[in-house]
Amino acid sequence: MIVPAGWHNRPVPLRVLIADDQQMVRTGFRMIIDAQPDMAVVAEAADGAEAVEAARRLRPDVCLLDIRMPRLDGLEATRLLAGPGVPDPLRVVIVTTFDLDEYVYAALRGGASGFLLKDSGPALLVEAVEAAARGDALVSPSITVRLLQHVAGQQAPVPGAAHAPAEALTDRELDVIRLIARGRTNTEIAEELFVSLSTVKTHLGNIFSKLGARNRVEIAAWAWESGLMA
Repeated sequence: MIVPAGWHNRPVPLRVLIADDQQMVRTGFRMIIDAQPDMAVVAEAADGAEAVEAARRLRPDVCLLDIRMPRLDGLEATRLLAGPGVPDPLRVVIVTTFDLDEYVYAALRGGASGFLLKDSGPALLVEAVEAAARGDALVSPSITVRLLQHVAGQQAPVPGAAHAPAEALTDRELDVIRLIARGRTNTEIAEELFVSLSTVKTHLGNIFSKLGARNRVEIAAWAWESGLMA
């Protein structure tokens, strides 16, 4: 059953749809999203078919989809909402308990803007919604590190093999890149470098620009390919 969100007394820049067959999960995600000053849940759906219908009708900024749902799974729903050939695609983040590489690949090929595990925590869920709304992609740090280590295990990184940044990276930007490659979230990076969260986001913006990266996965891949993690 689709449950439209109630009226809010504040501006809501980011409108979020939640689709999961477990009421408890939907309630938990709603509490996290609605607690943010610049986000609100506009609809809930208990299966993939309802999620697709609600998303097409309401055009939320970001859709949070589980994988295993009745009638239509999250991967197929993602393809219908954000896949290749979809006109005016929506932003989709997969949030699941299933840590399987084939699901990650299928989700990203299907147009997903992120892939999170349900135990990633509230901060990363919010970060993924923000990233998707910006047009970036965020994959759970544990998955990112595993995939990159798999690539690194097949071919040792060669210093200088990665493309050169458009501008020289500062020492602090390199510190941020190393931590991204180790799977740290923005909050964890701020804590480890003893800087504010806004400072981390500023560094990230500079890094995206200098490397021409579209998301954190590409930043982490550059770190491994350039030999920065050696």
